[in-house]
Amino acid sequence: MITVVIPHTGLTDGWLNRLLSTWSAPPVAPVGRIVLIGPDTRATAPGSPYPVEQVVTDKPFSGEAWRGVLSSLGDGVMVCLQDEVTMSTASLKRLAKSVCGSGAAMMYSHFVQDSAEGPKACATNDFQLGSFRDDFEFGPVTAWSGKAIKQALADSGQLMDSEGGAFYDLRLRVSSVGMPLRLPEPLYTRPNPDDRPSGKKLFDYVDPRNVAAQLEKEIIVTEHLKRIGAYLEPTFQTPDVDGDFPVRASVIIPVRNRIKTVADAVKSACEQSADFDFNVIIVDNHSTDGTTELLKEATKKYPNLVHLVPEPTDLGIGGCWNYALQSEHCGQWAVQLDSDDIYSDANTVANMVKVLEEGPYAMVVGAYRMVNFDLQEIPPGLIDHKEWTRENGRNNLLRVNGIGAPRAFSTKIMRDNPLPNTSYGEDYGIAMTLSRRYEIGRIYDALYLCRRWDDNTDADLPLDVKNRHDLYKDRLRTLEVMARQKLNAGVACGCSK
Repeated sequence: MITVVIPHTGLTDGWLNRLLSTWSAPPVAPVGRIVLIGPDTRATAPGSPYPVEQVVTDKPFSGEAWRGVLSSLGDGVMVCLQDEVTMSTASLKRLAKSVCGSGAAMMYSHFVQDSAEGPKACATNDFQLGSFRDDFEFGPVTAWSGKAIKQALADSGQLMDSEGGAFYDLRLRVSSVGMPLRLPEPLYTRPNPDDRPSGKKLFDYVDPRNVAAQLEKEIIVTEHLKRIGAYLEPTFQTPDVDGDFPVRASVIIPVRNRIKTVADAVKSACEQSADFDFNVIIVDNHSTDGTTELLKEATKKYPNLVHLVPEPTDLGIGGCWNYALQSEHCGQWAVQLDSDDIYSDANTVANMVKVLEEGPYAMVVGAYRMVNFDLQEIPPGLIDHKEWTRENGRNNLLRVNGIGAPRAFSTKIMRDNPLPNTSYGEDYGIAMTLSRRYEIGRIYDALYLCRRWDDNTDADLPLDVKNRHDLYKDRLRTLEVMARQKLNAGVACGCSK
């Protein structure tokens, strides 16, 4: 039999009646009980064969509420509905039977989403070892093996006392018993829950209003990392950063077709103030919009500007970075600047080099301010990633989707640790790699103005592109977890420095 659990903050009049009427029409869905977790808004369809229980709470995802529900769970299938979906009896049976037949610990599916433009097909991603994000898109309907839940809780103990992290806590625990499986079929329709562009949703985890929830989830993921042998204690290696370099620092700017903004970036970098020699290496990735010609002219104005056009034509942003780092022009410290952004003042490079050398650190990350194309501040304003702590930052990094900007590195360390040759997630990937062994320095002052405009790579992504990006970051996390497990187990890699 199926236990249906519906956490909610208040149900729309008539929705539950309609859902239960659908399921109770012949052939009747094999539902043994319905459990509502939320305010007291129970309303059942007349003549419904399903008993409905109510857990009255204003915290439908609290550890306390879910511990009570799970304590009375049988060995059958639990289906959780987190939205007011439309779902047929056939789809409910299909999902539940897939759990039973496969022996999966948890399953989820594709779905259809209502929107102003009409119904839209929404595909989900495959879950993997590194799918630690608390906003991993399962969709609002998930199915769980009661036996797997009991096994997970027997192995790791009861859910922690969280105000709103119970679902996140449960799915991490259950994933230790068996990886959640995706059923690539659209099994239900959901109302449109959040129609903001992807570029705005991206920063929810640094919203000050979400601090308490984020701290809860950091504790949850940290305990999970301990359970699977991937947690890192706050002990760090001292990086070897010395060597022979032509200048003390290099600002590296990869660019392709940024004729509207690259002149501002070059000016911002070349006119930095420092008491040491530095240059600006701009890697022009075969631009076709006039950027190349503009940069050739800029070298006449700025003697510290190095304009490189790589011979390879298959480089992403990460590949352009590797090209600059390996070049004879690169200084001891490499400082990041994107081709559509600028530094907040003339002292950014000097400030980042100062902190790098004080460590010494393999990597330092500053804070940035969100602005529009005309450099006017826009929400959410300052992005400082203060969720980072020396004690646990590199563990929590596996939960969040970014580390911040601007970034600066030891060139010597980076030459031994190439960035992924991609144009998305390359910065996140190298941050995880370096943080595995080295301490990451932080500057919480705004050193950088990050322009948000239509040509940003993550301004408003189509679903297939967003899924591809999320899948890639999950894979980076998977690789990192496996590397940390080997490190903790004392298994030598043979190629690490």
